Amino acid sequence: MTGYVPSRQDALTLLKQYNKSESLLKHAYAVEGVMRYLARKAGEDEEKWGIIGLIHDLDYEMYPDQHCKMTEKILRENEWPEEYIRAVLSHGWGLASDVEPVTRLEKTIYAVDELTGLVATSALVRPAKSVLDMEARSVKKKWNDKRFAAGVDGSVIEKGASMLGVSLDELITDCIMGMREVAEATGLKGTL
Repeated sequence: MTGYVPSRQDALTLLKQYNKSESLLKHAYAVEGVMRYLARKAGEDEEKWGIIGLIHDLDYEMYPDQHCKMTEKILRENEWPEEYIRAVLSHGWGLASDVEPVTRLEKTIYAVDELTGLVATSALVRPAKSVLDMEARSVKKKWNDKRFAAGVDGSVIEKGASMLGVSLDELITDCIMGMREVAEATGLKGTL
């Protein structure tokens, strides 16, 4: 299978083989949506960026203590391209991986992974429970509430924005815009 390029269906099949949790699947769809949005904005390969977003937490449900390590093993066994594997590993830099994000793709997955969780949680406490009417300031209001954002490492998001050379507001806005495109799949369409 030299030269194998995985399709979205390949990634989705693999993701569902290792993940049954609805919340983890919704997170994967959210990250995929944001990656696709940002790929288009940057003039990059939307399909590749989306697939990497979709598959980035492949091992998290079954192997949380070996996060990234098992994903690398699974992707290698399935003969995924080195570029895809490296990008997936880079999202866990400093947390579950020592692969530092270098390319724009790698820096983007690193920056948006944690942020999609904060955006989703912020949307769910809004009256409409939707990302469709949400703006960056709604997320920023929750930013400093440590109880609200207990599972989110804000320093990772800030470092990611810095690596990409964008403001936190711009990154949050882009994340919201990408998540709007997958609002139905992530359960964040709400009651609008």
